[in-house]
Amino acid sequence: MSNSGHIVVDFGGADHEDRELLPATPPVPYLLSFTDLSYSVRKRQDGLRGCLPSRASNRLASTDTLPANMKRLLDGVSGEAREGELFAVMGASGSGKSTLVDALAGRVARGSLGGAVTLNGEPLHGRRLRAISAYVMQDDLLYPMLTVRETLLFAAEFRLSRALSPAAKRERVDRLIHQLGLTNAADTVIGDEGHRGVSGGERRRVSIGTDIIHDPILLFLDEPTSGLDSASAFMVVQVLRTIARSGSVVVMTIHQPSSRILGILGRLLLLSRGRTVYAGTPAGLKPFFSEYGTPIPDNENPAEFALDTIRELEGSKPDGSKPLAVFNAGWQATQKLITDGNKPPPSPLTLEMAIAESVSRGKLVAGSGTGTAATSVPTYANPLAVEVCVLIKRAFTNTRRMPELFGLRLGTIMVTGVILATIFLRLDDTPKGVQERLGFFAMGMSTMFYVCADALPVFVQERHIYLRETAHNAYRRISYVLANAVVSFPPLVVLALAFAATTFFAVGLSGGASSFLFFSLIILASLWAGSGFVTFLSAVVPHVMLGYTVVVAILAYFLLFSGFFINRDRIPDYWIWFHYMSLVKYPYQAVLQNEFSDASRCFARGVEMFDGTPVGGMPEAIKMKVLKAIGDTLGANMTATTCVVTGADVLKQQAVTDLGKWMCLLVTAGFGFFFRALFYVVLLVGSKNKRK
Repeated sequence: MSNSGHIVVDFGGADHEDRELLPATPPVPYLLSFTDLSYSVRKRQDGLRGCLPSRASNRLASTDTLPANMKRLLDGVSGEAREGELFAVMGASGSGKSTLVDALAGRVARGSLGGAVTLNGEPLHGRRLRAISAYVMQDDLLYPMLTVRETLLFAAEFRLSRALSPAAKRERVDRLIHQLGLTNAADTVIGDEGHRGVSGGERRRVSIGTDIIHDPILLFLDEPTSGLDSASAFMVVQVLRTIARSGSVVVMTIHQPSSRILGILGRLLLLSRGRTVYAGTPAGLKPFFSEYGTPIPDNENPAEFALDTIRELEGSKPDGSKPLAVFNAGWQATQKLITDGNKPPPSPLTLEMAIAESVSRGKLVAGSGTGTAATSVPTYANPLAVEVCVLIKRAFTNTRRMPELFGLRLGTIMVTGVILATIFLRLDDTPKGVQERLGFFAMGMSTMFYVCADALPVFVQERHIYLRETAHNAYRRISYVLANAVVSFPPLVVLALAFAATTFFAVGLSGGASSFLFFSLIILASLWAGSGFVTFLSAVVPHVMLGYTVVVAILAYFLLFSGFFINRDRIPDYWIWFHYMSLVKYPYQAVLQNEFSDASRCFARGVEMFDGTPVGGMPEAIKMKVLKAIGDTLGANMTATTCVVTGADVLKQQAVTDLGKWMCLLVTAGFGFFFRALFYVVLLVGSKNKRK
């Protein structure tokens, strides 16, 4: 981009060549400072008390003692990170690395965190922080069937303003692909367990790329080298150094860096059980541990030695690393006196002025969220309609490359339809035919809801992608809900028509084309309501297997109260409310009215009325005498062809006359919209992606 203020330069040694984006002019100065950060949580307990939610607290974090049920994750941690250098947080597992980065990135509730976080001396939180920062999670959360280029292009559509032309966005993506070293893999799909794709190191760089597409001022990463081989990890850290040199503040956690990676890092912060045990440059590790009394051998990786020493101290006794933390405090005080004279003067720019200057140089931040017109940019880069269109396009692109998923759904519906059609083949208009129709309708309508359970893993699997993207305002939550509904609807149309065509004519349902159309519509409405219900549950239940259990159980209750097993007028008053909440009730009632609405259609003539009674097993002559006696009693001439049960009588017997079939169709479709509205509420309230 012509106004970016960056140039591409070559540098490197004999063994390799690196190309980095280095600023053509001095970068805008940024100083991220954090002072006395403290954070404690309640310990998990066994038994019933362990099931209760824990509450974070910072009230006792700064004291030397904590109640037995509290655990200190951060204990008075301070430090600072600057633009142009990599700031790495190190420590053993459980040392508080990720907690510290979460605190700096605004992923800890403000009321639970003690201390202060500032950028250029001004508090950093809320919309401002989300607009100028990005957070890269430890897991690579990407759509498997998108290519590297497509993944970054969709990220650009979300994060870059619509004021930029499509050509400018493609140019930004191409530059980023080159910067990340992904040129050879640009048109390769990401891949997953079932589809071969890019390598682990390339996946990690793509994951980083999706979050830096807008060139953020602050970049936070949780163990970006985790699970990578040495060469891939080194390449990732090189990319991060490039980003830092372009004018960003880069803060990351790292578990155990190699010597090559250690040489790239700018500053280190070593933690041990929430305390700072070292803060300084990598070169300062040797003199630090030498003065402490445990000199680092010349042939050993200083980072590995430091971590091994910390582990030994922690293993010696519960508070074994405290002497090292106390020594570090004195060391830092001494170093501060030495380095204060060489410390660069504070930036004369306020934070708003610095952000405005960065934007003018081409930093593609989404906006500070506050301030003057020069720096105030909408919270979201694009209007709602654009977000919905991009989300729909991305979802369709990903799913159309996995046709086996839809094929499995269609096959399930078709097999179910064929089984039902062959069992209930060409039903006759007799009392037994009526009972068989009721069984077919109950099984068919409930099946429509059960087959929707395959929608459960969709959001459960996409949850973390959604959290990552919405945490920094890539798009609105309502946009995701609308796109999810639009993408899910076309397959439902195909499934509904497939089931209706397979069963309607084979079973011998009446009414012709108009009844077939309504039958198809009520099946479609059932699938729509079922998918909405399952989508809502997927946001409430975090685990797929638990979700399946809940879905199956609730749908069984819906079927029980649908009116098939027990008529509405026979349900006890204290359970009647569940009858009207049952999703199966309304489509079941609708198809009954669609089939039996013709009052002139007869379903029992003459002696057929005795089918299923003790009289039904008697000889035909006796049944005719009984029929004649009934006719004489009623004062009517009843013969073998006299109609005694019409379609209207069936509806009354089943107590399904409280609502018409079109109202049942509307209620069923309304359930689909209702549950998607609940889905949105759950996303709005429950997906804050913050530690409490």
